[in-house]
Formats: sequence, C-alpha cells, structure tokens
Amino acid sequence: MSDEILIFETRANVAWITLNRPKAGNALNIELAEALEAAARRCEDDADIRAVVLAGTGPLFCAGGDLRSFAEAGSDVGPLLKRLTDALHAAIARFARMQAPVIAAVNGAAAGAGMSLACATDLAIAAESARFTMAYTAAGLSPDGSSTYFLPRLIGIRRTKELMLTNRRLSADEALAWGLVTQVVPDADLHDAVGKLASTLAAGPTPAFGTVKKLLMTSPLQDLEPQLAAEADGIIAMAGTDDGQEGIAAFLAKRRPSFQGK
Repeated sequence: MSDEILIFETRANVAWITLNRPKAGNALNIELAEALEAAARRCEDDADIRAVVLAGTGPLFCAGGDLRSFAEAGSDVGPLLKRLTDALHAAIARFARMQAPVIAAVNGAAAGAGMSLACATDLAIAAESARFTMAYTAAGLSPDGSSTYFLPRLIGIRRTKELMLTNRRLSADEALAWGLVTQVVPDADLHDAVGKLASTLAAGPTPAFGTVKKLLMTSPLQDLEPQLAAEADGIIAMAGTDDGQEGIAAFLAKRRPSFQGK
C-alpha cells in the first residue's frame, strides 16, 4: 500500500483518485483535502483525462471530516476548518465544472463529507456494503462539501431535510431507490463495474459531456427562455467540434463513432 495520503493514477484516459487514510476511515484532514484539490486541478488541466473515478482504500469510502483533528485544534478549529473547506470546496467545484465525467466508487460508509463528496459526482456506483449518512448534526455541526446544493437536486428537499436533521442511515439499495446512486453491485464487483463505466465514458465525446454538465448545473436557476438559449448555444458549439462532426458522420454511415475528446 502506498504511503501517500492520496493515490493518483491514470489508466487509458481515466484518472483514479483514491483517498488513502484507511486507518482513519479516509477522513478528511487538511492534508487530504489539499491533496484532493491538487488532484482535481490536475484532472481539469489535462486534456488526456476524459473520466475521473473517486474511491477510498480500506473498508470505508470516507468517514467524513477528521473530528479528531478538529478537537486537537481547540480554539483554533475555526481557521483549521476554513483552510479545509476552502480546499475541499475548490476540489468539488473543479470536479463539477470540468468536462470529464466524475464517478464515485462507494464502498462501506460514506458519512458526512464523504457522503457530500459522493453526491457531488456525476455518477455513483455503490457496493452492497455501502451505507450513507449525513452525520453532521449528530456532532453538532452543519453540512459542508456541497451537500446542501447537490443533495436536494438528487432526492428533493423533504428527504434532504430528513437525512440532515435525523442522520438516518441509508443502505445501498435505499440510496439507489432514492436516486442517490446510479447502480449497486456486489462488493467484489465494484472495481470492475466502475472501471467499465469509466472506460466507456473516457471513449465518449468529452466536450459534449462537459456541456451536459454545464447545462444541468444551471437549469434549476434559469427561466425557460435563457435555458433554451443556453441549449442552442451548446448544440451549435458541439456540432462544430471534431467529435460532433464525427458523431454526425458515424450516425449517417451507420457505424460506431470514434471520439477523440475534441
């Protein structure tokens, strides 16, 4: 096992970002949050990365924030949390706005900021062992990590309030039924299922994927006409890309397209 707090690997246009604090349940301290931000920036800046996977080593995906480090900070916990959330939120914003689709591979518990991180991805595959809980108010805290933005969009405001106020724990199957994750697989199949999906996405029209993400990010905030205008701008721009031209030609020729992510 690597001694790095975060493992970054690239395989055939897919970046695998693995939280690597298994003895601490992959809980987010300042060092891990800043490493995650650096990894997100690397993915955003590298045009060869056309899909991203977020995973965790050990039995948990991510247990949330590192409460031990919060307690040790004492009266300095405010500055510590400012630095941690600045890094975590910058990473999440980059993942949300980059063209490459981002997939969460959730095993074991996704709690607190771990659940927030899973909610912020474009797609999420959960192992049967996965469990989801907000956990923040159980420790007298309020949510961070974008969960108040993404979770209501995924499951609705009423269910979001239930999870945030009662800290109800969802099983993987419940998370699937609620729309929190997109697929549940046996624990032993998680890596392969995520890898297959990531490879499929990495071979797709990356600029079009980025436009999908951008349109869906803004749609809840827009009136109809501005959203229609944004859709028109998007499809016009995509039709002029290499991938757009290839996709149209392949459709007319009744062959499989070969997208280059351009």
